[in-house]
Amino acid sequence: MRMTIKLLGPRSSFGLAVAVATVLADQASKLIVLRVLDLRLGNALFVTPFLDLVLIFNRGISYGLFPQDSEYGRWLLVALNFAAAAFFAFWIARTSSRLVAAALGLLIGGALGNALDRTIYGAVVDFVSLHAFGWRWYVFNLADSAIVAGVVGLLYDVAHATKSPPSGGH
Repeated sequence: MRMTIKLLGPRSSFGLAVAVATVLADQASKLIVLRVLDLRLGNALFVTPFLDLVLIFNRGISYGLFPQDSEYGRWLLVALNFAAAAFFAFWIARTSSRLVAAALGLLIGGALGNALDRTIYGAVVDFVSLHAFGWRWYVFNLADSAIVAGVVGLLYDVAHATKSPPSGGH
């Protein structure tokens, strides 16, 4: 019996287009922050009463967890980002759901956007700071937002999946 790996599926083009759009939007937003706004480390740019732009370089995973100050750690995280993106790309090939393909595309785009940062800058460029009523959220970027939106999309799909009735029985 011969086993083949399916690389493309009915929603692959759509999901991968979402991934490309996500990477482009993420990298464009970071270039604007770094080159156009010329935001410096530690300086905040007021946008609204609940939103500032604050440049930080995140050497960890999400929310600065497990910071990696060595080159080995940096490239390990890049490899993990690429491995996750490849896994999600294979998953896209197996889905017929537009929602799942979009969610996976967001996950791929977010992973690749942050991997590009680690490759180019040595760390992930984060700059969005939400706050209200004395409470501050972690500083994040568009790639992080895409990852969260992708996870929410997958959870929504699981929560609203139609259950087929049990076969056989009574």
